[in-house]
Amino acid sequence: MRQHVFVVEDDPNIRDIVKAYLQKEGFQVSLVDNAEEAWEKTKLDQPDMWILDIMLPGMDGYELCKKIRQVSEVPIIIISAKDEEVDKILGLELGSDDYLTKPFSPRELVARIKRLFKRAEQMNIAAAKKEQGQELVVGDLKIDEGGRVVYWHGEEIDVTSKEFEMLEIFTKNPNRAFSREELLDLVWGNDYFGSDRAVDDLIKRLRKKLDGLEVETVWGYGYRLRHEVEGSE
Repeated sequence: MRQHVFVVEDDPNIRDIVKAYLQKEGFQVSLVDNAEEAWEKTKLDQPDMWILDIMLPGMDGYELCKKIRQVSEVPIIIISAKDEEVDKILGLELGSDDYLTKPFSPRELVARIKRLFKRAEQMNIAAAKKEQGQELVVGDLKIDEGGRVVYWHGEEIDVTSKEFEMLEIFTKNPNRAFSREELLDLVWGNDYFGSDRAVDDLIKRLRKKLDGLEVETVWGYGYRLRHEVEGSE
């Protein structure tokens, strides 16, 4: 079955170019020029990936991204004429997987789509290999890898996919310091093009959600999850 890419873009020229390139690569493509119609259509037909423009009439791409993430973890690429760092960070905060600035090369978009599909496939394979119910425990933090559920002081905490991956890395490597670059590679992929500020922002959100979690800042380097074993000196 062909992978289905849903493109939400109000510029007809960009829509047509993107459709031509993606169909040439064998993807099934759906085109919509506004977020409201896209949201309604996907209630019946969920795509395998979203390509979202930010500046749309009515609901913007950020709001649509947020709504998608409430019901699905499929890859999302945001495209926009904006090139401010804050816009990229905001897009990643809301759950997008990549960000492309206009004007962009259609070939680069295709390459990023293929990369995200490959990464999603690898993650699915890795998840399938994990035993259901396997748990990681560090102090009051417990992670059910099979169910992808996080517990803090016995209470289930809602986390995004990237927040889960970050916690999983820390719980498997307590007390180890990770550089921001390492965390970017491990969570976003080694061909992620954005700023390492995305790591700082994700850590900030985890500290807020898991109040008291001892994720320490290693100044000028990165972060580590502090865990002292009882009885150790």
